[in-house]
Amino acid sequence: MTNSTLVTEFLLGVFAETYELRLLLSVLFLLVYLGSLLGNLTIVIATTVDQTLNTPMYFFLRNLSILDMGYVSVTVPNACVNSLTGHRNISVLGCAAQIFSVFFCACVEILFLAVMAQDRYVAICKPLLYPVIMNHQVCVQMTLASILSSLVIAGVHNIKTVQLSVCQYNLIPHFFCDVPSLLRLSCSDTFNHKLLILLSAIGVSGSCFVLIAVSYIRVLSTVLRVPVKGERGKAFSPTCVPHIVVVSLFLTSGAYVYLRTPVTSEVVQEMTLSVLYSIVPPFLNPIIYSLRNKQIKEAVSKITLKIFF
Repeated sequence: MTNSTLVTEFLLGVFAETYELRLLLSVLFLLVYLGSLLGNLTIVIATTVDQTLNTPMYFFLRNLSILDMGYVSVTVPNACVNSLTGHRNISVLGCAAQIFSVFFCACVEILFLAVMAQDRYVAICKPLLYPVIMNHQVCVQMTLASILSSLVIAGVHNIKTVQLSVCQYNLIPHFFCDVPSLLRLSCSDTFNHKLLILLSAIGVSGSCFVLIAVSYIRVLSTVLRVPVKGERGKAFSPTCVPHIVVVSLFLTSGAYVYLRTPVTSEVVQEMTLSVLYSIVPPFLNPIIYSLRNKQIKEAVSKITLKIFF
């Protein structure tokens, strides 16, 4: 492009125009952030200290909690500081680092959720083979495979993103850097990058969604064959229902942001959708898993009594 100036930094969006509303929303998001850290840290401590929770399900839940603490820390603290201070600038290198971190955490999140669905399928549908199929070595291998594959996927997308040419207009309508926003700002050809996003969505999110759906269809069919109605609820409700809620919220909001047609939309809509897939799941995970899980609550009570009494 002739007479164009390449962008050397970006301006992130803020929560609201007026300072009073920014202050209110910043405090709200900060409380959600602290609640996410406290809830996920509680699960990590409980599943680590209590030996009765030394099972594959709680192994994956602990890993998910560790991931969620990192996931929510990538975006929220910086966004709150930006909204309160008015310092909205972020360097190209900082933006690239944030894109990589968000993409990596999102990939690992959906892979962990798929692994947890498979774990529930084996536990409910094949209980006698559960210790054999989901042994510790297999759990570690599945976790490492999820992390390494996410590193590769996030790395490829990050390389493609930093190669984009962004000219003149540098306002990102989000409180953090993400791929769709930069694609809309780019003045270079983005077809290959959009195609890569589509293929990644089909390959990772699509396959995980199918795996999760098939797992829970089989779980539901097994539970429905249980003769006693009360036992059906005990088998399905404590871990499966919360898991389905988290998966649905995470996939629908993330898919809409990354796969919709790149048209200009209101900043409020952009930020609301970002909150749904980047902040809400890490905050909800510890709540719905702990409140509906008797073993987690008992473990937390034991630890609390040991600390204070």
